[in-house]
Amino acid sequence: MNGRVDGWTPIEQYAAIGDGRTVALVAGDGRIDWWPLPAIDAPPVFAALLDPEHGGHLQLCPAEAFTAARRYLGESNVLETTLTTARGQVRITDALTITAAGRLPWTELVRRVEGITGTVPMVWAVRPGTRFDTAQPWAEQRQGTVLVHCGDQHIALRCFDIGDPVVKPRVVTGRFTATVGSSGTFALAASDDAPVYLPGRRHLEARMDATVRHWHAWANGMTYEGPWRAGVRRSALALKLLQYQPTGAIAAAATTSLPERVGGDKNWDYRYMWTRDTAYTVDALIRLGLHAEVQAALTFLLRCARDTAPDLKVFYSLDGSNPAAEHTLSAPGYRNSRPVRSGNGAADQTQLGTFGDLFDAVWRYVEAGHVLDPPTGRLLADLADRCCDLWRTEDAGLWELQAKRHYTVSKMGCWVALDRAVKLHERDAIAVTHTDRWRHERDAVHTWVNGHCWSSGKQAYTFYAGTDDLDAATLLAGQTGFDRGERLAGTVAAIRSELADGPLLYRYTGMQKKEGAFLACSFWLVSALASLGRHEEAAAQMDAAARLTTDLGLLAEQMDPADRSMLGNVPQALSHLALINAAFALQQ
Repeated sequence: MNGRVDGWTPIEQYAAIGDGRTVALVAGDGRIDWWPLPAIDAPPVFAALLDPEHGGHLQLCPAEAFTAARRYLGESNVLETTLTTARGQVRITDALTITAAGRLPWTELVRRVEGITGTVPMVWAVRPGTRFDTAQPWAEQRQGTVLVHCGDQHIALRCFDIGDPVVKPRVVTGRFTATVGSSGTFALAASDDAPVYLPGRRHLEARMDATVRHWHAWANGMTYEGPWRAGVRRSALALKLLQYQPTGAIAAAATTSLPERVGGDKNWDYRYMWTRDTAYTVDALIRLGLHAEVQAALTFLLRCARDTAPDLKVFYSLDGSNPAAEHTLSAPGYRNSRPVRSGNGAADQTQLGTFGDLFDAVWRYVEAGHVLDPPTGRLLADLADRCCDLWRTEDAGLWELQAKRHYTVSKMGCWVALDRAVKLHERDAIAVTHTDRWRHERDAVHTWVNGHCWSSGKQAYTFYAGTDDLDAATLLAGQTGFDRGERLAGTVAAIRSELADGPLLYRYTGMQKKEGAFLACSFWLVSALASLGRHEEAAAQMDAAARLTTDLGLLAEQMDPADRSMLGNVPQALSHLALINAAFALQQ
């Protein structure tokens, strides 16, 4: 578990911990290689994940050869790693701490080190990075307190029974020996251009224990107890890590620029709230009974939609501000996969499917028994009219492609938007309407797709109008209700024949040699089979797909079918959402 290849840790060996504002990635050997501060979308102070030499890391491990095993502490996002050497064994517990009242005013990482057997010499190091050549970190010792400064972040090191810190200009190190029954605490308390709080040991250890209890209490609020309980509940915990507590936004992933193919250039920044992902999140969270998260996510999404109405953006910043322009960062990239990006060039694309995503989320919210406020009703009426105006135009599609076309999934999304708009009006959720127009255009979309986006040769929905290429995203037709009959059945058969590799599926025709299989598609197939009433097939696919998670139950964006290594950003919201919704599709 602690193996690095040429200094790189496999993506599937990273664990994620978080506090509702930021997420850190802990490698299998216990080293923290990614930790943005103060927020998930901020420049990382520790970024060896993308730049081993200058990115920075937090090391804590035996000074001699060791093996590692790890787990989350029950249904929590607190990580426990057990390190074994020839002379003994130690246990490290890692948490980004929170309190019973929620997130702290500062960011606090606590690492507890306990001796289990024998005698184990340990080393540790705090080596801040350059934030991709935008900061020059420095360390100092002031009145007995070790401080690390990196740009607008000021970090206090709190060291208890882990040896005396050795402070150098760019790194702080230490050594100690773990013995049977010994316990040490190593913590970093970070402030964001503010005075630095110095927590005491008693408070640090109490907050770590309180963090475990907090996660357990939160997990107890979930309602799913079906056959894929472990995968569903761990996926919900991963999603909770990606929800930015200050606004309720759901980040698409915790990282940027992890490649879809090692050495390739399809390396994107996913630290934004995608309209699509948030809509799927609302669906999943409603099913799980997580009402506070539903309210926060949907409220923020509607706020963002109101700011850009009558158009919808592909994604929004986690704080609601306009996304920054995409630019290239100074870093070699994961396993030398360049470029490393900050920002995402898809920000200004038109994706018509986002109309369907938003309306479906709102419909599920209302269907669950909740009520819309009048301004939201008026907003949705305007958006439905806008969808009527735009659905006949070309767009970039769900996959955010450069070539504008009449993508099938985009048209299906417009059908969903207008179908849900009609239903919302029938529920008195939208008062001022052009319902007759919405019905007419909804039916026109359905007719157009069946006439222009259907391959008679393959008996399947196509990638876009005028081609025989396939798109795995058309499997969503069953989940949304666009089609649950012979046409969906034919599409399932064609996609399995052309895009599948075991339980894995590629996104669309031609991707087999360009990237990994897209993990969400494996679960979309489950949902499609379930919507067709083919429950045994769906359950078999679900069993196989659920086994694709890491040892900790996490999913990245993609997977290499050849060796089952993870690819793309991690943890990936869309992958975990697809797992949850597939499990519920089978349960229903």
